[in-house]
Amino acid sequence: MRLLHTSDWHLGRAFHRVNMLDAQAEFIGHIVTTVREHDVDAVVVSGDVYDRAVPPLAAVELFDDALHRLADLGVPTVMISGNHDSARRLGVGAGLIDRAGIHLRTEPSACGVPVVLSDAHGDVAFYGLPYLEPALVKDEFAVERAGHEAVLAAAMDRVRADLATRARGTRSVVLAHAFVTGGEASDSERDITVGGVAAVPAGVFEGVDYAALGHLHGSQTITERVRYSGSPLPYSFSESDHRKSMWLVDLDAEGAVTAERVDCPVPRSLARVRGTLEDLLADPGLARHEEAWVEATLTDPVRPADPMARLTTRFPHTLSLVFDPERAPDEAVSYARRLAGRSDQQIAEDFVAHVRGAGPDVREQVVLRDAFDTVRADATVREVAR
Repeated sequence: MRLLHTSDWHLGRAFHRVNMLDAQAEFIGHIVTTVREHDVDAVVVSGDVYDRAVPPLAAVELFDDALHRLADLGVPTVMISGNHDSARRLGVGAGLIDRAGIHLRTEPSACGVPVVLSDAHGDVAFYGLPYLEPALVKDEFAVERAGHEAVLAAAMDRVRADLATRARGTRSVVLAHAFVTGGEASDSERDITVGGVAAVPAGVFEGVDYAALGHLHGSQTITERVRYSGSPLPYSFSESDHRKSMWLVDLDAEGAVTAERVDCPVPRSLARVRGTLEDLLADPGLARHEEAWVEATLTDPVRPADPMARLTTRFPHTLSLVFDPERAPDEAVSYARRLAGRSDQQIAEDFVAHVRGAGPDVREQVVLRDAFDTVRADATVREVAR
């Protein structure tokens, strides 16, 4: 059986104020073309269909168009909700849409109920594990403490229990939206850290033939059977070195996996350039970036006059301007740079240490962690309820 694995469409998302809807529509057309040209048997979409819980109307219309085009292909599609989606909104009409061969899986309680497709070698069971917000699903999975590893492991226990009841030789595919250990993040994924831990081990997917992952925006192979497709379009300059693609995955009669990447159409390349303003305007080596979307970091010791206007004379698609003046090592580091790459938990602990001269003890770290987890869960509930 040949699968097309994609994820993280983020319909409705812009790139530094550039509307990406046309590029997203082109990507939907690219899926249709790929399915036809490569004789794909099933399409899997591993979450973050939309960019936010209440997407703009244009994004909903594009999703509707995508559903119609996928259904017209006569090729089954299985998709799950991600942490950016409203699972309840995305799942509206799922029972009816299911009749058209589009299988939406947004309910955590249905993790162990597969979509079963068949080929010449027998059945393939597709299990959809939507994004599992630990604080909201811990009771469903009867775990003592809310955490990504605990709830995902409990969901996979249901998958393996169902698979054990099926005919010998039944192959299996799991769709999941999570941060798996070994994956490389970018700046454009929403933080899902819970209890100080975001990642889960790849071993949690033991026992299935293929795990089609979503959440991280770079295409990655965690193991031969556990892969991220990545987002089809760039959503931050940290993705400037990404090759945007989908996985074309073949499952043979025994469940062995072979996979190849299918490139996605990207409207414009990304470039990060760094130096003084005069150097950026004069360096002949930067000519290749003149038509790219550009993030320019200026290192001038004093902020130059009209930097954006001057940059756009050479790089007309400059979208981001960063100032990072070169200073002596003992000069103060900017507040933004001190916070870069640090989690909310780490920032809070540093604040405690700054205010009272000593960082929080273990008990206080737990209090802070629980507070952040509660706020995150409450924000998710409020966003969905809007």
